[in-house]
Amino acid sequence: MTASWKAYLIDLDGTLYHGSRIIPGAAQLISDLNAQGIPHLFVTNNSSRTPGEVAAHLREMGIAAEEQEVCTSAVAGAEYIASIEPGAKVAPIGEFGLLNALSEAGLTVEKDHPDFVIQGIDRSFTYETLTRATQWISAGARYVLTNPDLLLPSQEGLMPGAGTISAAIQAATGVEPVIIGKPSSILMNFAIDRLGLRNEEVAVIGDNMLTDISAGVHAGCGTILVLTGLTTNDNLQRFIDASGVQPDHVCNDLEELRNMICSTAAI
Repeated sequence: MTASWKAYLIDLDGTLYHGSRIIPGAAQLISDLNAQGIPHLFVTNNSSRTPGEVAAHLREMGIAAEEQEVCTSAVAGAEYIASIEPGAKVAPIGEFGLLNALSEAGLTVEKDHPDFVIQGIDRSFTYETLTRATQWISAGARYVLTNPDLLLPSQEGLMPGAGTISAAIQAATGVEPVIIGKPSSILMNFAIDRLGLRNEEVAVIGDNMLTDISAGVHAGCGTILVLTGLTTNDNLQRFIDASGVQPDHVCNDLEELRNMICSTAAI
């Protein structure tokens, strides 16, 4: 099946690194993909960083990456809004990566009478922000969520993610957002459009059954689960049951993944 895949969408945290620590085999995997001319993009739910910042973070760990190879939920969310209403007035709840994406997409930041509210991770989120979001959405602004992750890993342990902030906004407004990031197929389709391929010609690589693999299945892509992060041999069946999907392939580590992809491509 891998012979029919022409490109790969690769998750980051849990797949290529854990925080600031590279996962063994990550640099060699990307080096071999580049050497064999195999197209790939780095796809992340993280909305706080710009693509350039994500690429710089990868390079600091020794993983070859360029800004144009990075697709974030913030950029996909901004482009989603721009495709519906070019130049729309948008109230952002988020950090620099989201604000930069809105600017790049030609959208106007408007906090009085916005057409859209787009929300990502916001580590300065306050009750005042919750109040304003409630008022904006209740007045008719359409609600877009960059990603539904409830928790984020950090050096100090788990911290609330964009999905946890969204839970408060949804409770206050009764409005469910349009979700951009994984497991939604919107982020996947955004990345696939950039590749210029059909969905079935692309495979998603990731460590999370509930986000990466589910997103790939929902988008009609191939899927390769790597047991380098959240999913392990011990909890694999539990995550398959919880997600309701099956990966096309399971690799124990990135060396096994590299041998599978690159040996197939070389045939």
